[in-house]
Amino acid sequence: MASAVNAQGSIRSGGGAYLLDSYVAYISEDDLYNSNGERLREPWQIIRQDRANVHRFGIVDADDTFDSFFDSQANRNQLEKMLRNGSIERQAARDIVRGGASVLVEIYGRGDTGTAVYVSVYR
Repeated sequence: MASAVNAQGSIRSGGGAYLLDSYVAYISEDDLYNSNGERLREPWQIIRQDRANVHRFGIVDADDTFDSFFDSQANRNQLEKMLRNGSIERQAARDIVRGGASVLVEIYGRGDTGTAVYVSVYR
């Protein structure tokens, strides 16, 4: 999968950015709430919580795959900014906030620095 996505990434990203990592995530009920039990309302918050659940808390849904980029809390903290530089399909945003969706997340950047995230409903 990575080689096919890499080819797509070089076309999509431009400006010297390339695919750093990608993963599939199932957005479950656990991902919709932060560590304080507060309901998250923004897609980027939920994606970030999903990755915290996977990497920090060991909460892995059956369809979740691993990534190395968001293993770092510092990188998870950059998710909102990276999403602003990338894109999310409108339907994917609604599905994420509602929960019960599988999404494909592609992380682009240069070197070890992520610059953009593209999110779509996984098909």
